[in-house]
Amino acid sequence: MIKVGEPAPDFTLPAHDGTTLSLASLRSAKVLLWFFVEANTPGCTLEGRGFRDHQSYYDENNIHVVGVSFDSPEDNAAFARRHEFGFPLLSDTNHAVAMAYGACSGRDARYPDRVSFLIDENGAIERVYDQVDPRDHPARVLADILGV
Repeated sequence: MIKVGEPAPDFTLPAHDGTTLSLASLRSAKVLLWFFVEANTPGCTLEGRGFRDHQSYYDENNIHVVGVSFDSPEDNAAFARRHEFGFPLLSDTNHAVAMAYGACSGRDARYPDRVSFLIDENGAIERVYDQVDPRDHPARVLADILGV
């Protein structure tokens, strides 16, 4: 798994809204790169809703929330619509991004690990969240950022 202080691997992936998104395009802000197991599963839905419900706090602190899964763009689009997510969900169908971050065991992995990375404005890993509880992960990240 990638470590704090290392440069975050750049990527360009298809987003649920039909666009593509690269990490480099977000360099003026922090990025919370959230790997989720699978669209519309109970834990990922709970975690995604937490990010949605805390979106204004992330925005106020200039942090882009970006979800990544192995789901298709269409499955991620349905997931985002159903739960009114205001952040991009990216499709890493060939597992390259998850492997670059150490968020899966390899190309044959069925799902990415439930892990998140806080990336600073310069593209370096600021924090790794590898022990994630979907019930409170979005609030815990904010607490860390705000020093609460």
